[in-house]
Amino acid sequence: MSDPKVTTELGEKPKAPADPIDTRLVRRLADILKDTGLTQIEVERGDLKIRVARELTAAPVYATAPMAPPPTAAPAPAPVVAAPVAAAAPAPAVRAGDLVKSPMVGTVYLQPQPGADAFVKVGDTVAQGQTLMIIEAMKTMNPVPAPRAGKVVELLVGDSQPVEFGEPLIVIE
Repeated sequence: MSDPKVTTELGEKPKAPADPIDTRLVRRLADILKDTGLTQIEVERGDLKIRVARELTAAPVYATAPMAPPPTAAPAPAPVVAAPVAAAAPAPAVRAGDLVKSPMVGTVYLQPQPGADAFVKVGDTVAQGQTLMIIEAMKTMNPVPAPRAGKVVELLVGDSQPVEFGEPLIVIE
């Protein structure tokens, strides 16, 4: 009879400090974010729901300073992203101007709504802050502003195309 009391006391002690969150799972999810470049990931197990997200502090900084990073950053991501596509490999050498890269993972839309005119077309002159396209991420439409005034030289993505963080979207000269 003394054994059940000991068992209950021992059973209660582990329950009090036990955390319903599996820290190993959280760490694995964080590693997945780091390895894939995703901004967030969510897992559900029964009543437990774990969402791991990282802040995109680089997005606002990137939007204000695209002129300096693209020449050094453009050659590295382009072969990795566009390596399977043979036509995209020679394109970085031909491009003249500044690359506008995706500030997030999502789906690109080139017009405000289906059937409407595109925000910009090749050859258009844009003002700084003008919306170039929108990226839908988690059911939210996020405008991609022009980092500077210039002329649209090339669109590197198509309408309704999924994009990754840092993927080149448009070239402004």
